Amino acid sequence: MKKHLLLFMFLMIGLSLYSQTIPMERVGFLDFFISRNSKLGFGNFSEAIQDYSEVYFGRSIAKADLNDYQKAIEDYSKAIELNPKDSEAYYNRGVVKFGLNDYQGAIQDFSKAIELNPKDSAYFIRGITKGQLNDYSGAIQDFSKAIELNPDYIMAYYYKGNAKFHLNNYTGAIQDYSKAIELNPDFSDAYLNRGIVKFDLNDYSGAIQDYSKAIELNPDFSMAYYNRGVAKGQLNDSRGAIQDYNKAIELDPNYSEAYNNRGVAKVQLNDYQGAIQDYDKEIELNPKYSDAYYNRGVAKVQLNDSRGAINDFSKAIELKPENSDAYFNRGVVKFDLKDYSGAIQDFSKTIELNPDYSDAYYNRGVAKIQLNDKSGACLDWYKAEELGHPNAYDLINTYCK
Repeated sequence: MKKHLLLFMFLMIGLSLYSQTIPMERVGFLDFFISRNSKLGFGNFSEAIQDYSEVYFGRSIAKADLNDYQKAIEDYSKAIELNPKDSEAYYNRGVVKFGLNDYQGAIQDFSKAIELNPKDSAYFIRGITKGQLNDYSGAIQDFSKAIELNPDYIMAYYYKGNAKFHLNNYTGAIQDYSKAIELNPDFSDAYLNRGIVKFDLNDYSGAIQDYSKAIELNPDFSMAYYNRGVAKGQLNDSRGAIQDYNKAIELDPNYSEAYNNRGVAKVQLNDYQGAIQDYDKEIELNPKYSDAYYNRGVAKVQLNDSRGAINDFSKAIELKPENSDAYFNRGVVKFDLKDYSGAIQDFSKTIELNPDYSDAYYNRGVAKIQLNDKSGACLDWYKAEELGHPNAYDLINTYCK
């Protein structure tokens, strides 16, 4: 019986894209009130009307600061009604709409602000908003326009890199992150994200270099330690990975993914009891994470805790019914417990979910032969051989000729 026990691990925390707090453009309150009174005193009616619009503009900023967003929108709208060419009022109303997740409304306001005053910041924030709607191509166009207006716009390069990452344009993303780093060599987030892209290109050593630079710039960057641990794991440096997961956990004791991956690294060092402790903590922090139960089941198999392993594989299946490997491994354990019918059921479910799973056909055949179902076993081994299983031919020669 071939035991095919697999480990699931988190690879990367997704980029924290398009979540930057957007600064509001502000007017100077003191300067405004002095000018308003003098203009009224001289009876300049048109300028006074414009200044009344600024009253609403200024009040709307204060309301936004107090999280009274709907009232802020009403005041910006009133300011726009009194002064339809007030680009900053459109801009800031768009910012408030963005904060309320009204991205379409925000884009309309930013577009109007751009029409009235095509500033780099307006293109930038419209690009951010398009990213929230998964319009990454549109976002790239806006970031590119912001860069055209301001070639040193660091954040525009950074977010353009993020958008390109989402479009799987990894080479372009690296170029943009590199430009952001050139403009700001202390930009730790840009190193982190460039490292993530390099990881996806299987350049694990390059990813480690970028994560290390991010850590040098920000020694409390738990995500950088975590991701560096993942990259070290890909290079079979399990001990180095554990050191990085330890640091990530030290900085963030609730970093559930770090517990899971540290457990995986411990399994690779045959520290099964230590791995189970980490999976226990992951499950405590994230009781719905099916792969933690799966991984704990794998570790329990290594400690001959068959019943415990079956319980964990069953929980993993309950939480993620499409997990074919959990069915497969539960079948392996049931076979070891001489529950051949139960093993066949699990291998059959594995095949239902993954029809090209040669090991499942092979193992189901082995279970069937234990129940004297020779014809059924031979059919499974023929299928396993067809799918390229290296050991099926020997069993066919032994039982099926």
